[in-house]
Amino acid sequence: MVRDTGTEALARLAGERVDHRFKGLPPDAYGLTVGELAAQRRNLFTGGFTTPVLALSAERLEHNLTLMEGYATRHGLAFAPHGKTSMAPQLFHRQLAHGAWGITLAVPHQVRVAREFGIDRIFLANELVDPAALKWISAELDSDPSFHFVCYVDSVRGAELMDAALRGAARPLDVVVELGAGAGARTGVRTEAECAAVADAVAAAPALRLVGVAGYEGEVPEADPERVHAWLRRLTALAVDFDRAGRFAGTDTIVVSAGGSAWFDAVADVFAELPELSLPVLKLLRSGAYVSHDDGHYRRLTPFARVPEEGALHPAFRLWAQLVSRPTPGQAFANAGKRDAAYDLDLPVAQAVRRDGTERPATGVEITGLSDQHAWLRTSPEADVQVGDWLAMGLSHPCTSFDKWQLIPVARADGTVVDYLRTFF
Repeated sequence: MVRDTGTEALARLAGERVDHRFKGLPPDAYGLTVGELAAQRRNLFTGGFTTPVLALSAERLEHNLTLMEGYATRHGLAFAPHGKTSMAPQLFHRQLAHGAWGITLAVPHQVRVAREFGIDRIFLANELVDPAALKWISAELDSDPSFHFVCYVDSVRGAELMDAALRGAARPLDVVVELGAGAGARTGVRTEAECAAVADAVAAAPALRLVGVAGYEGEVPEADPERVHAWLRRLTALAVDFDRAGRFAGTDTIVVSAGGSAWFDAVADVFAELPELSLPVLKLLRSGAYVSHDDGHYRRLTPFARVPEEGALHPAFRLWAQLVSRPTPGQAFANAGKRDAAYDLDLPVAQAVRRDGTERPATGVEITGLSDQHAWLRTSPEADVQVGDWLAMGLSHPCTSFDKWQLIPVARADGTVVDYLRTFF
């Protein structure tokens, strides 16, 4: 199969027609290409956009990309941000342009999207045992020498299933043993002895090649700095033990990987302690939520809050809705709900009210609940809101913001929309 380059595939996105699939976009833009609409530089507030509409700040997005590029460079880390946060190929390529080694993903569908848009380095943070997906990835590896793919293995059974599905492949599948974060955590091998057994199973599988160890510190039970650092030291010690035992003899680089969006400062600390091994080490950070950041979960937990001299990420999303009902002095409703706003961790936060071209803080407005298509607002006596006002909401947890919108306007601070992000969930 001859696949378009990443540049060609992104150009095809600009040629997609605007139609009923994309909510919030101006009705009179129907039939334009995305590129044509972007070239019009419409204003988010006066250019015909309908509510609810999710917008991503152009300035804050660029700030966040630049900040994490600098962070990874300062700490000697390679960076493969978790693309499942956005599933936006345009962002994948911007992250690569900002120094990312590759993109992390979670399931085979996401890998197919990334490959369609020219991503050559993919870290799959999951054990992959589906035969159809394994055969497809193997065909990609065999047909494209530049494609570099790594995935988890966390069981002897998993290694056996991978090997059975891949028998006859020209290139082995690179795998890293996943160390689980502790009792009650998510996936991953629970003990070092079991890790060694999984590594033995990989060594006995001709279609597999062990290239490192990995895990996710965000799953450490009752996570705090001490517990997270301790688990990360178990991970690096496992890499050292495997190297001494000669388990990485078949590779030319050892991968040691961790890093969600809450504890990447701990990852940087512990990975800096890693002693010299027999081969070069790829210290791979995978944090992904930084790209848009948020106004809730990660804003409270970000390592930049613990180490402020490193800088600060900026929440880049705003969901704009419109007040459609004001039934009592203490209550109002806006036309955005669960279908539009991230709500799995925290409710949205009322930030600003816009009326007649003037924006002001949403004083006295609290979002207390979400229905399918309504936000429930509690309004105190000082709240100055009325039907027809636009309400800006800050969102928590970017991982469930991108998946609700297939085409997202990227707007400058003055409301000028300069681009549109296409997502694939």
